[in-house]
Amino acid sequence: MNYNLSPGFTIRLHRRAITDPLRRVLVSGGLCCLALLAGCKGKGKEKEGKGGGPKVLQAEAVVVKAAPLSSVYQSSGTLLANEEISVYPEVSGRITAINFKEGTNIKKGDLLVQLFDSDIRAQIRKLNAQRELQIITKGRQDELLQINGISRQEYDNTVTQIAAIDADIAAGEAQLRRLQIRAPFDGVIGLRNVSVGAIVSMTTLITTIQQVNPLKLDFPVPEQYNGAIRTGDPVHFTVAALRDTLKGNITALQPLADATTRTITMRALVPNADRKLIPGAFANVFITLGRNNNAIMIPSQCIIPTTRDKKVAVLRNGKVDLVTVTTGMRLVAEVEIQHGLQPGDTVIATGIMQLKKDMEVKVTKIRE
Repeated sequence: MNYNLSPGFTIRLHRRAITDPLRRVLVSGGLCCLALLAGCKGKGKEKEGKGGGPKVLQAEAVVVKAAPLSSVYQSSGTLLANEEISVYPEVSGRITAINFKEGTNIKKGDLLVQLFDSDIRAQIRKLNAQRELQIITKGRQDELLQINGISRQEYDNTVTQIAAIDADIAAGEAQLRRLQIRAPFDGVIGLRNVSVGAIVSMTTLITTIQQVNPLKLDFPVPEQYNGAIRTGDPVHFTVAALRDTLKGNITALQPLADATTRTITMRALVPNADRKLIPGAFANVFITLGRNNNAIMIPSQCIIPTTRDKKVAVLRNGKVDLVTVTTGMRLVAEVEIQHGLQPGDTVIATGIMQLKKDMEVKVTKIRE
């Protein structure tokens, strides 16, 4: 028969040993003594485990240092022509001349398209002839009026007729200008959609004109960055067609945020003298929101998230102190600490899920 008293203590008895009353008493007493010894030994081990103090954790740490940090926001933008129009005729008519070549530079005021205007020019010549006659009549009436040879009313009628003819001539010249389509600004003209002899109306698209130097760059930014970006700030961007990083300057900000995306559209002006950039191209935009020469950066893995805030384990006098911190900008593997840490603090970087306040920690390595 076996009796297990405690780990490491086993007594084996034979059935014959318990038949004798005296031996039974001796055996029972021996068993009691052994049980007491085993219990005392177990209690001695537990006390030793509790009295040995808290377990020392070995971990790696980071010494906090201040370093310069630039806050850069990346956005997606679109290049646009600085000025752009679609050319439509003001009146219906027949095209008699097209004076531009597709895709070439034009100057402000250049005659692009001429519509038929012979009838209006003939009407203007007729009005000019009538005006000359009335001018001669008025000269004669000036002499007669001085000797009272005509009434004042007759003289005033002649003056009025001259003024009416002048107004008709001005109206005819205005009609002539409407039949001439001229460039409103310097730029590059697009493809033409009409030919000489075509009958066009006010809905007929003739061509387009774009001013490509400089270009406009429109891009959205979150509304929380509205105060961090101002007119005149530099903007850097890249396009797929070029390897270089290009630069522009912000010229305008949309005064209201988009209700759907909660973003604000900003516009930059980009020089394009060599015409390497084209309107409509996609651009990756980089905006510097600010620069902090004394930013505190620690590895992202050092942050201990809680339900209410974020904490960092700081080693002070060999023991853990859980400090509440406020984080700022995040990089790929680091996070900015705005409040809670000072340069020179030692932050534990490994085993943070096992840490407790006032726990002893032995640093095995200081990370750079």
